[in-house]
Amino acid sequence: MTAGVIRPMMGRDSQFFWDGTAIGELRIQQCNACDALRFPPGPTCVECGRFDRGHVVAAGSGTVFSYVVHRYPPVPGKELPIVIALVDLDEGVRMVGEVVDVADDEIEIGMRLRVDYRRIDDELTLPIWRRA
Repeated sequence: MTAGVIRPMMGRDSQFFWDGTAIGELRIQQCNACDALRFPPGPTCVECGRFDRGHVVAAGSGTVFSYVVHRYPPVPGKELPIVIALVDLDEGVRMVGEVVDVADDEIEIGMRLRVDYRRIDDELTLPIWRRA
């Protein structure tokens, strides 16, 4: 494990997502009963209440809906400032993620982004976002 990196919670409801990032896929939970998409993943469909879960592989592109530039306090394993965006995926769900290689004064609502992946270790690959 890499020292100093804050690790996300991984569990039964999200393991499919992390299995996907490990192979370069951005997976979104989909209800097999009604086809509703959901992010973040959970045990039941918010539309129909069923437990019949599957997933789709997203195209990996979206638009900045909102963002924040984190300047303080320090975050283990990160260099400040950190640009964090709420990304509207083209599939219609929103996902929070770190935006890299975009200066804190260049990020803007409506900017097109594409997903990329940062391998932390054998157990964790994080999705990150870059300018499309």
